[in-house]
Amino acid sequence: MSILLPNTHILYREVQQRETQNQLFHSGTGSILTKPNGFGLDRSKNELKQRVNRDLKVCAFWSGVSKPDILEMEPIRDCEHFDQILEQAKELSQPIVIDWMAAWCRKCIFMKPKLEKLAAEFDTKLKFYCVDVNKVPQALVKRGNVSKMPTIQLWKDGEMKAEVIGGHTGWLVIEEVREMIKRFV
Repeated sequence: MSILLPNTHILYREVQQRETQNQLFHSGTGSILTKPNGFGLDRSKNELKQRVNRDLKVCAFWSGVSKPDILEMEPIRDCEHFDQILEQAKELSQPIVIDWMAAWCRKCIFMKPKLEKLAAEFDTKLKFYCVDVNKVPQALVKRGNVSKMPTIQLWKDGEMKAEVIGGHTGWLVIEEVREMIKRFV
């Protein structure tokens, strides 16, 4: 399930930039606002306020709205569920990324939202899943050959093709995962 939310910081920043630009082009008399294109607005008639309001409404609709910013990773519950996911991926000839994590692991908690953003970036090309190693049978953890967390693996055609063990800085791990995905997609 994905959630689409407008980013108010970006909207505020764009409006704030427009207002500072408007102030930069303010003439010395205080009554005429001149723009670089030569048009002017009379401040005494509230035209400036109307223009800012219109710009604010326009900024609320930006391109790419249909693409989610974050795509929640589906949890894998047990070995049977894992087998079903691998079979679906084989049928679609689509690779999958599995994040092996633990609820007590601080690096895992830190990495999860970053991986969800990455999942949104590669939304149509592959699927992202997560496994909490404390909530699944140990047979599944052994099958994944996981000994450290977080471990991010790419599986294709029912086999693990590559992995990144995330024991270092978060942005480096994400870049390594991105490169790993680009090799197999």
